Amino acid sequence: MMRALILSLGLLALPATAQTIIIETLDDEPSLDYLREDNGVFLRTYSNDIVRETVTEAVPGQGAILRGLDKLTGEVADIELENGVSGRFGELRIDLAQCRHPEDNAAGEAYAFLSVYEERKSDAPVFQGWMIASSPALSAMDHARYDVWVLRCKTSAAEGSASE
Repeated sequence: MMRALILSLGLLALPATAQTIIIETLDDEPSLDYLREDNGVFLRTYSNDIVRETVTEAVPGQGAILRGLDKLTGEVADIELENGVSGRFGELRIDLAQCRHPEDNAAGEAYAFLSVYEERKSDAPVFQGWMIASSPALSAMDHARYDVWVLRCKTSAAEGSASE
């Protein structure tokens, strides 16, 4: 017993070996530069590769067309809201602040700022933020019963019938 105690104390007395940590720095960090041309086209250079990007201005729409899904009943409904107006879907209240879209693509690239509240719960929103029509999973509402997503922005009556 005494021998085991001496051996264990001897093992504890051994000096700990230090571990060496080496931090390497990159000599040439890749640079990201933007060069703007007059016609709204950006040239992006990254690691000596040139990529051409076209940037279009976003314009506000008159409102948004949303789609809601009740996962329990299977009910699907399209919700048309004007900017600054609230609507209801099931037990949800949906507030639309604004819907925006590129000048040349009102249907596919729309994005809307929504605040979604559950009527029976606290005053904290279930979801608040920008939803993007072309990428609904990018900022999706996380709710056990309901799904809500943006389909497109509402434009003037003449444009609305042409974009559907």
